[in-house]
Amino acid sequence: MDFSLAEDLRRALPQLKLLTDEPLSRHTTFRIGGAAALMAFPSTAEVLSACLRHFASHGETPRILGAGSNILAPDEGLNEPVICLRELAAIRRVGDTHVEAEAGALLSRTAVFAKDAGLTGLEFAHGIPGTVGGAVYMNAGAYGGEICAVCDAVTVMSVTGDMREIAVDGGTFGYRTSRFEGTDDIIVSARFALSAGNPDAIGAQMAALAEKRRASQPLELPSAGSTFKRPAGGYAAALIDQAGLKGRAVGGAEVSRKHAGFVVNRGGATAADVRELMKIIQDTVEKESGIRLEPEVRIW
Repeated sequence: MDFSLAEDLRRALPQLKLLTDEPLSRHTTFRIGGAAALMAFPSTAEVLSACLRHFASHGETPRILGAGSNILAPDEGLNEPVICLRELAAIRRVGDTHVEAEAGALLSRTAVFAKDAGLTGLEFAHGIPGTVGGAVYMNAGAYGGEICAVCDAVTVMSVTGDMREIAVDGGTFGYRTSRFEGTDDIIVSARFALSAGNPDAIGAQMAALAEKRRASQPLELPSAGSTFKRPAGGYAAALIDQAGLKGRAVGGAEVSRKHAGFVVNRGGATAADVRELMKIIQDTVEKESGIRLEPEVRIW
């Protein structure tokens, strides 16, 4: 990357927060990753658009980051710029039963907003440690709920800064994926169609799911959540457990002893450690069961 780009961007967009040589480990839940040459933090769609146009004029295509809760960032860092959407985080009620949230809004905060508004449908999302943009991008889900069941419109922006709204249809989402993967579209916001409910009952359900999560998942250690997608006809965690891999470690990366579906960072893990451990898991599970597990975590 041309390092004069940062100074040009500061002059063009003085309101834009910019960091240089910023460790990605500070912005991923794995706490792994080398330095990004440049990270931009737009706080409005207008600033995001101007930032994208500026990058495009310099021949740069940025990486897009939310909470970094499903990302394994490279040890060597990134030479291309990164746009982090965490400051693009407004949430508002639309009409009687809809909530619209910007891409950087935490999914947990959006669920609480809906609860406080007396709207039910996002309880499952309260414990998912990601942003709205990332959740829509990968059709996040937990405990029987998925984003596809409540999302009815998504606003996206092209890499040249042009914005448009897309109505959700049957072809928008799949299991832990969406039509936005493999495209240059950047998710700016999403609208959720919910139903009227009792805030106390909604809060009680959230609390019950949170307790279930705390009891079964290694929340005390850095991870990226479920490492592999659920295969047809089975569960990744069960297959990993049955293959005798609980506690298997490479460097600082370990298959959680609490939940085999999680690879955790026990301290000092590198991306190379995690990738090697993931391959061991895939190879061993395939040898034992004939099933090749597909990563859910996105490897940069």
